[in-house]
Amino acid sequence: MATTGVQPLSRTWGWLRARPSAVLMLVQLAGILAYPFLGDSPTGRGLFSTIGLLVLALAVFAVRATQALTWVSVVLGVPVVVLTVLEAVRPDDGIVVASSVLHAAFYLYTAYALIRYMFHDDHVTTDEIWATGATFTVVAWGFAYLYAAVQVVWPGSFIASVDPESERTWVELLYLSVATLTTTGLSDVVPVLPHARSVVMIEQIAGMLYIALVIARVMALLSARQARREIGRGPDL
Repeated sequence: MATTGVQPLSRTWGWLRARPSAVLMLVQLAGILAYPFLGDSPTGRGLFSTIGLLVLALAVFAVRATQALTWVSVVLGVPVVVLTVLEAVRPDDGIVVASSVLHAAFYLYTAYALIRYMFHDDHVTTDEIWATGATFTVVAWGFAYLYAAVQVVWPGSFIASVDPESERTWVELLYLSVATLTTTGLSDVVPVLPHARSVVMIEQIAGMLYIALVIARVMALLSARQARREIGRGPDL
């Protein structure tokens, strides 16, 4: 009986270990759904920070599966953890800017590591397919943190149809980042100052290049793999 209960857990753990990119992407998607419920209360900020730390840990775990340098993620991750805690306790402007910039650097390096992972060879694994989604969410997080830093350094960089005079919340900035990266243009959060518009334009270009270079390559490799399988089966008699 005990063995029967252990086997599903062992299989689940094996699946998670074999697909770190999938875990990273799924946790980030779950965070998107959870953020609106957290609110701006001390408890909400604490839970927000906890989710952020969990994503950081998963990102380091995902990078370990790639050909990138894990120590870079650790060097960036340790001060990010410290600043995340400080930001939750005392959200001073200087701390917010430092935390946002380091968060952005960490996530964008993670995106680089995942892209390098997908370009390492000419074979597409299941986790590399998951990595296409994880890379997208990681880039969206990285630019959202850049927007947070821009908003502090240049107040009034972003306005929205609801309460335009206030600073934009994290959910609003993430919403802007995802809308920009997907080039859907559906966000009601608008960059109005030059520096904010510059960063948004960089993300728009990054989104187009990601689809043109990374997604296109993965799809081509998948098509080639399917073609090889069909050749291996031979013609139907």
